[in-house]
This record gives sequence, structure tokens and C-alpha cells, in this order.
Amino acid sequence: QVQLVESGGGLVQAGGSLRLSCAASGSIFSINAMGWYRQAPGKQRELVATFTSGGSTNYADSVKGRFTISRDNAKNTVYLQMNSLKPEDTAVYYCNTQVESFGTGRVNNYWGQGTQVTVSS
Repeated sequence: QVQLVESGGGLVQAGGSLRLSCAASGSIFSINAMGWYRQAPGKQRELVATFTSGGSTNYADSVKGRFTISRDNAKNTVYLQMNSLKPEDTAVYYCNTQVESFGTGRVNNYWGQGTQVTVSS
């Protein structure tokens, strides 16, 4: 089993910054992908930024140039630096990872509990 612990959400004024962190722990043989999604009230969950299995990054068009995803492989941790925040960035942000656990040979998908980001105008 794998656990994801998120931190860093909160309330910020438009134009401000926040940094989210997500640490994965448990039975981790390898991490295939890891990143962030978000879900605003009444909307579907959407990709924000992620590292792919090949190590490249994907960003939603709406956050390009404002958000930066980074990681610390030694700590199985991924970060999301969010700058120039807008009210439309308000959502619950979820960490996601695809992990192969020891001895299974299978890749499973895991979600964090979510952290609220609220941007006031």
C-alpha cells in the first residue's frame, strides 16, 4: 500500500503564490508518474501538472508559465509552485501517483486526500 500526504494549500489573494508538497510512502519499488490534479466545485477533476513515466512534464494550458512542478526523487516527493494565482485557480488540489510496489509487478494508481486552494479577488 502507498500513502500520499499533501500540504501547502490555503487562502491567498490574487497574484499571490503557494507551494504544494506531496510525499509518497509505503511499498514503493518505482514511481511511474506523479503529479497534481484539481477539482473546482461543479467541475470535473482536471490535470494541472505531472511528471510522466518518461520523466517529462505536462502542464494544463491554463497554468503554463505560472505553475512549476518539481520533484525530489530521494524523498518520493513532488512539489507544485504556483505563482500569479487567479481566482479561477480555486479548487481542491489532489496529488496522484502511479506506483509499482515491491514484489507485485503491478502498477497501481493512488490519490491523496486533497488540499484546498482558495484565491480571493
